[in-house]
Amino acid sequence: MDLVLIRLLFVFVTALACYELQPLGLQPWPAAGAGVLFGIAVVLFEIRLRQVSLKRLIGAVIGSISGIVGAYLFSVVIRNSIRSGPTQSFLQLFVMLIMAYVGLVVGAGKGDLLNLAALGGIFSGEKQGKRSYKILDTSVIIDGRIADIAETGFLDGVIVLPQFVLRELQLVADSADSMKRNRGRRGLDILQRIQKIATLTVQIVEDDFPAVREVDLKLIELAKVYEGKIVTNDFNLNKVAQLQGVEVLNINELANSLKPIVLPGEIMKVFILKEGKEYNQGVAYLDDGTMVVVDHARKMIGKNVDISVTSVLQTTAGKMIFGKFDERSAMSQPRPVDSLSDFRKPAPTPAAPVAPAVVVPDVPKTE
Repeated sequence: MDLVLIRLLFVFVTALACYELQPLGLQPWPAAGAGVLFGIAVVLFEIRLRQVSLKRLIGAVIGSISGIVGAYLFSVVIRNSIRSGPTQSFLQLFVMLIMAYVGLVVGAGKGDLLNLAALGGIFSGEKQGKRSYKILDTSVIIDGRIADIAETGFLDGVIVLPQFVLRELQLVADSADSMKRNRGRRGLDILQRIQKIATLTVQIVEDDFPAVREVDLKLIELAKVYEGKIVTNDFNLNKVAQLQGVEVLNINELANSLKPIVLPGEIMKVFILKEGKEYNQGVAYLDDGTMVVVDHARKMIGKNVDISVTSVLQTTAGKMIFGKFDERSAMSQPRPVDSLSDFRKPAPTPAAPVAPAVVVPDVPKTE
């Protein structure tokens, strides 16, 4: 409420000053109306300026000052090249406006790259409004799961798409190999899905690092500049980025963390698909791709069996479940019906009845 009163007071003072001074040769009341419009324009500019981050504000000030200094140097050249007159005054004013405007806009756009942490705790409150940047890798774009995650709303902040990643994706899409070409086109389709998400901000940046050749190292340097996180499913990029202090969001680690938890001692039904590396082992897979190694299940290949979980191994590459198949308990259970053919077997034909023997009594002979 106090801020509104201050703004109204400012507009009133501006109108009163214009009424008394009558600028531009205007009459008192038209001058007061112009003062009201000028005061409202200043208030609107102040409201918009309050929404700008401190980094952009500092960048705009530095850019505008640099533009004014450059315009002054240009005006010196104009003054020494053109004779005094309306043309000289117009060119000096025109150059001043252009340089100030360009410096203001460019400085505000590059203000996000400023590192206010170097100034200590003076601007510590600005960290609350810090934007979170997620930089996408080529591999995670081609993978496609990033679009599903983004559509669920679990991905916030600004999605950054570097131009060098887009160029690499275009090279893959234009490859002579049909498999690579299909993967590249799939990546382009995934980007279109991400751009259509209304709740997500996608920003394509032109930043490049000519001294760095590999795309993975360019992503790491870009993440350092933007203080963002790299979204990838590349295991090697994950390790290299962590060594250089860059945060990484690995899609594979997210998928592994969402897999169902299995505890030792639980009973689960699996389909033995193939033979294991060790003696008398069988290998099965769950619906999410988790490998299950089963002891004493070599003879059960191609069958569904109940196993007892013995241990679970969790690694960065995925999860492995180790189980044991008890053949004695399986033999003690009643054999289930494998198919409908058991019902369709013809019943055994009963043996033909044997007619009882007929005993004929001896008839005495008559002489």
